[in-house]
Amino acid sequence: MTPTPTPPPTDAVSAGDVPRSAAHQVEANGVRLCVQTFGSPTDPAVLLISGATSSMDGWDEEFCARLAAGGRRVVRYDQRDTGGSVTSPAGAPDYTFNDLIADAVGLLDTLGADRAHLMGISMGGALAQSLAVARPERVATLTLVSTSPAGPTESELPPPSERMRASFADPAPEPDWSDRAAVIEYLVEGERLFAGPSSFDEAAVRELAGRIVDRSTDIEAAMKNHWVLGEDEKPVTVRLADVAAPTLVLHGSEDPLFPLDHGRALAEGIPGARLVALDGVGHQPPPPQVWDTVISAVLRHTDR
Repeated sequence: MTPTPTPPPTDAVSAGDVPRSAAHQVEANGVRLCVQTFGSPTDPAVLLISGATSSMDGWDEEFCARLAAGGRRVVRYDQRDTGGSVTSPAGAPDYTFNDLIADAVGLLDTLGADRAHLMGISMGGALAQSLAVARPERVATLTLVSTSPAGPTESELPPPSERMRASFADPAPEPDWSDRAAVIEYLVEGERLFAGPSSFDEAAVRELAGRIVDRSTDIEAAMKNHWVLGEDEKPVTVRLADVAAPTLVLHGSEDPLFPLDHGRALAEGIPGARLVALDGVGHQPPPPQVWDTVISAVLRHTDR
């Protein structure tokens, strides 16, 4: 058996010294997407794919820099309707799920990356699974965070937590989207619902929410449009057994939307996949208390 290579230590280069671009718009798949890169253009690319309604800001800048310090070119971007990327009217997106898949491919083309390591969270994990099946030649590895199988599984998966189901049945009223303070409060309370009880940092979430509101071209569209995407004529059919890319599954033990068995189903269904459970973490980007575990695991996984 070939030994697992040891990744470079993440403190070999200070994260503060990692080169990074400013967030800027590029043309990809015929639309304008806002993107930021960390690390050297000659290093292997890691494309971070955000979840529904989430801008690139969900991938913490320090997290990205620390990952890049391990010898990776880390790319985070705003999906359509989030941050500084192209927007549609709120409630009326002019694109489909397949367009979001094509956006990721177009972004790799724009960046000159023939293949990339994909790291997707929640809906971004479903996009990554679909891309791995539809365009396997573009995918070096998959890292799936807080996500669920994008296709059928052999066993029935557990539903969201009772608290989450109650919130779906009786959702919080929409804020006045022109009232910055009200929108920030709305985002903070939404994150509180999804995060693990021991991994919710209200001060950090509130600061992040303010940055998201300030960066968003249309925050109402950002919060609504991914939930009402048009139907694809030929949606990508994902069978986990067909995913050939080496896969790492990172899943919180306290995920209220996709309980841990969703992560287990991914690890069991994708050939050779490995699951790393994140203790105390909910349905959220990896919080700082698990960065050492996550960054080490991702560097080892992408060192191929």
